[in-house]
Amino acid sequence: MTATPSARVIHAAQAAPCVADAQGRRLQLRRLTALDKLRLFKAAGPVLAQNQSWLGMAVLAASVSAIDDVPVPAPGNEAQIEALVARLGDAGIAAVGAALAEVLPNAAEVAATAGN
Repeated sequence: MTATPSARVIHAAQAAPCVADAQGRRLQLRRLTALDKLRLFKAAGPVLAQNQSWLGMAVLAASVSAIDDVPVPAPGNEAQIEALVARLGDAGIAAVGAALAEVLPNAAEVAATAGN
């Protein structure tokens, strides 16, 4: 059975990107849904959810679904978020950030297409 062109486009859009960090680890990424983000805010707590720097790093860490093909569960509390950030380290966080920057629209692109 051959997939239709639209089915191939949808599948490609939903496919999770995979990136290698400077340590050679394969990081499988997931696109966070609105519910995922809401749960991350809850896990961070009311104070840390307002800290943009902390939350930005937490979002990058929560976007990792597997490391070297070993599944990584979504963090459910502050300690789990910090443990995942520590596990990824600078190399993992940088690789995730670079990969997501490539697939997510930047603010200029969103502003340019908002009126269309």
